Amino acid sequence: MHTQDRVKVKQVAQAIAASQEYLLSIQNPAGYWWAELESNVTITAEVVLLHKIWGTDQKRPLHKVAAYLLQEQREHGGWELFFGDGGELSTSVEAYMALRLLGVPASDPALVRARKFILERGGVSKTRIFTKLHLALIGCYNWRGIPSLPPWIMLLPEAFPVNIYEMSSWARSSTVPLLIVCDRKPIFLTDQGINLDELYVEGVDKVQWELPKNNDWTDLFLTLDDGFKLAERLNLVPFREEGIKAAEKWILERQEATGDWGGIIPAMLNSMLALRCLDYDQNDPIVERGLQAIDNFAIETEDCYRVQPCISPIWDTAWAMRALVDSGFAPDHPAVVRAGEWLLQKQILDYGDWAVKNRQGKPGAWAFEFDNRFYPDVDDSAVVVMALHQAKLPNEKIKQAAIARALKWIASMQCKPGGWAAFDLDNDQDWLNSIPYGDLKAMIDPNTADVTARVVEMLGACGLSIEPRNLDRAMSYLLNEQETEGCWFGRWGVNYIYGTSGVLSALALIDPQKYKFDIERGAAWLLGCQNPDGGWGETCRSYDDPSLKGKGNSTASQTAWALIGLLAAGEATGKLALEAIERGINYLVTTQQPDGTWFEADFTGTGFPCHFYLKYHMYQQYFPLIALGRYQRMIDD
Repeated sequence: MHTQDRVKVKQVAQAIAASQEYLLSIQNPAGYWWAELESNVTITAEVVLLHKIWGTDQKRPLHKVAAYLLQEQREHGGWELFFGDGGELSTSVEAYMALRLLGVPASDPALVRARKFILERGGVSKTRIFTKLHLALIGCYNWRGIPSLPPWIMLLPEAFPVNIYEMSSWARSSTVPLLIVCDRKPIFLTDQGINLDELYVEGVDKVQWELPKNNDWTDLFLTLDDGFKLAERLNLVPFREEGIKAAEKWILERQEATGDWGGIIPAMLNSMLALRCLDYDQNDPIVERGLQAIDNFAIETEDCYRVQPCISPIWDTAWAMRALVDSGFAPDHPAVVRAGEWLLQKQILDYGDWAVKNRQGKPGAWAFEFDNRFYPDVDDSAVVVMALHQAKLPNEKIKQAAIARALKWIASMQCKPGGWAAFDLDNDQDWLNSIPYGDLKAMIDPNTADVTARVVEMLGACGLSIEPRNLDRAMSYLLNEQETEGCWFGRWGVNYIYGTSGVLSALALIDPQKYKFDIERGAAWLLGCQNPDGGWGETCRSYDDPSLKGKGNSTASQTAWALIGLLAAGEATGKLALEAIERGINYLVTTQQPDGTWFEADFTGTGFPCHFYLKYHMYQQYFPLIALGRYQRMIDD
């Protein structure tokens, strides 16, 4: 080995050691890892609105929210959906609303700039439905412009083509409480008593309070909505009270002991709004628990208060475990053992909403959050199984039994097309995304290549098996999902780099010779989008514009994903793209900070493609360590 290569090996070893040391330093004594899950400012803005509606704002340090919102405002006057996007209308309107609710006058220079930004983009009338709904709650938008949600939807049987279980888990847990809210159509008075008339381009007196037309078949839903609204005006809504009672019962049954609903802030906020509409008392134990659960998602610093949309301890812990073992930690290292035993305690042994369609499966999965009994998911469960498989725990029999139970649950969640979705089975009624209420296009949870790849990778990495015909179905699904360029779409990470890395990791483990051609195509695509600096990056805009596949400023997490995919492909095919890999490794080594961390401003996680993005603060830590560890293992061999 040349001297230059020795230096590189030494640098890689130093980078790995520094990263490992950092991960150890932030492990919770209980065994888990958990870092911030960042989104846009609408989550925090809506929490401000909720506390103003409940009158609980004085019990929280909401004065610090104003500092946070002003800090997040960009020079153009607006607020972003994701870092560097140039600002987004609905996000900016909700931030403006929150600042007004917090007492910032419309004449404040920051709001003057924001108002200009908002009006230039069409004002309130051009915002998304959920922004308008939040404004309607305080009289800043007319309920006539909000889609009707008849409460009798709750009473539709599971066998009926339209029922709440045809919605994705996140849409379901957020929509059921809104059946109550949209029925009551409340206008809550707040201490500020604001209006936002200045945000209507046409003037608030000239607004057409109606749902926008698409001039296609989906306008049929507008006709139905007109019928629903007429029934409301004439007080002829069938089974109205029965539907309200069913929705209330559903909400109460799904509240965790910790107060959470669905593990996500929208479901929690909407459930709290529903309880407010039903005149629950502020001191009711259910309300108290619900408010405390929202508080638990908040991050407070000396001068800032913000709220996360969700929390990711299970996900972060499983990946951190994998990173440490992949980078050289012994499987029985104390940190790995503590994490593994913590994960075992978090296995969900209760039936959740998934059991409505999945009559065969038995509990045994993991969720994303600390507590979320009703909504475990396939992706988390597969990663946890791989993490546990790599660990050597004091009671291996218990570990193996937990893995066996999880495998059976995952196998039972396979969808008809052959792949796996995140939370539900055959949740694929795409027409639901066309209803006026579904303008985020996130009403369903169909199977995806990235989740399917995770399951297949789990099978290969852990030596597990499912019915051969079901594995064949999964592989056919993955191959059919490959794009003409050779890449795969990433539903839960940005975007084609994420999807391609995951599928390559799966194909390389399950049958590298059989899928050699497909692996080589995927690897070639990754090689083709490497940046001049040696890294990889992809903008969130690739969801809107496919010509941007694999294009964007380099980030640590996306570089790591590309390297993980290329290393897997090289091992599988014997065609190692060594020069490109070394340039990528060099990018990670040279961008690592002195404390062993990496930093990226970009959002590389996906909530809803085109509409909601996430920045997992741990992605920039454990994925680079996995890539460096696997590279080191390769050169050591």
